[in-house]
Amino acid sequence: MAFDKKQLEAGESLTTEYKREYTEELKKTIVAFANTDGGTLYIGINDDKSILGVDKPDAVLLQITNAVRSSIKPDLTMFVNYKTEKVGKAVIIVVTVQKGTACPYYLAGKGIRPEGVYVRQGPSSVPASETVIRNMIKETDGEKYEKLHSLNQDLTFIDTAEEFEIKGLEFGMPQMVSLKLAVTEGVFSNLGLLLSDQSTHTLKAAVFEGLEKDVFKDRREFTGSLLKQLNEVYSFLDMFNHTNAKIKGLYREDQRDYPEDALREALLNALVHRDYAFSSSTLISIFEDRIEFVSVGGLPKGVSLDDIFLGISVPKNENLANVFYRLHLIEAYGTGIPKIMRSYINCFKKPELQATANVFKITLPNRNTTASQAKVYLPLYTENERDVIIMLADKEEIVRKDVESALSVSQAMAVRILRSLIDKQAIRAIGSGKNTKYIKAHTDISPWVNQ
Repeated sequence: MAFDKKQLEAGESLTTEYKREYTEELKKTIVAFANTDGGTLYIGINDDKSILGVDKPDAVLLQITNAVRSSIKPDLTMFVNYKTEKVGKAVIIVVTVQKGTACPYYLAGKGIRPEGVYVRQGPSSVPASETVIRNMIKETDGEKYEKLHSLNQDLTFIDTAEEFEIKGLEFGMPQMVSLKLAVTEGVFSNLGLLLSDQSTHTLKAAVFEGLEKDVFKDRREFTGSLLKQLNEVYSFLDMFNHTNAKIKGLYREDQRDYPEDALREALLNALVHRDYAFSSSTLISIFEDRIEFVSVGGLPKGVSLDDIFLGISVPKNENLANVFYRLHLIEAYGTGIPKIMRSYINCFKKPELQATANVFKITLPNRNTTASQAKVYLPLYTENERDVIIMLADKEEIVRKDVESALSVSQAMAVRILRSLIDKQAIRAIGSGKNTKYIKAHTDISPWVNQ
């Protein structure tokens, strides 16, 4: 199509721009067209709309194509068309840019930041605000945080590469693309950011004296790649996982405060299932009688706490979970919480799970303080009720007849004892009628601890 002089008279607009000659500024215009509604760039036309033409158009055309190929990310070449056109005695270059499908496009040397991302605003190309950039990312990638383009593209992976090497796994750009750390070669996702040395998300741990958050004994903040945080935080927790020795007959029996499987799974859960769209840190609080893991982000829509106890898993960060799975940190989806509960199967007090719209919390009780706590709080129960609680310390479940036999009471009395324990949230009933079974409540002694 021949050059339309009527369009020249109309002047520059949202989709039209004139350049006297090739300059580095030309790349900003191409980026802006690709990020907005597309447009046409005419090189060889002065600001006063006079047509001067381009000297050595073939050389200039080569400059432009090379600049688009090497200086604009993601790859925009398939959305840009170039041609030379003779207008009178002058030769101009016409660069037609379509709106791209992988916005935001940016200058490779500047990154996905306002100084690297441009949009059209009337007849001008201007830096995009961070809000505009985030909206473009969401429109392109969807709402999943880990799948979005990282705003920081200047990332290194020293710690993550070392972790892969330890496991005997390759970790290069092809693997990054396959594992979704990179959207395309050289363009990193937020998952890449989370596993990079430049990760902006942190984990904070604090050790308190006693049972409340009154006196700090120690506090730490862990930074860097999530894999680095995982290793360092677990080592930190291990320092406070003391061993208690008991003598049974001729034998010594050692028991750590917290089952190692439970600590590991609670920590993995806090990292894998938190919502990284929020900047708040993951929090771990260590008390004399418990450790609390608090991560931002409630349960996925449609999933309840009962579902979690049954092993249902809908990871908020499925690609991050997949990386942890590849590194053998996760055995299979949905096994973490059941494994935590099994590690306390013979303990009087069980782990607690709590969830709100924006927070998920796991509390692991200190096994070596459970017995002493039980002695303190069991007097709140009748003698018969205490006997039932002790029965359930050794059994996963009991039925009404077990209570009748063990306590030498009538059927009616056994029913009253069990109903009283249910009211006090010490036990739960499963089933109905003669087939009803009774198990320890997930919250165990916490309801009466707070009385």
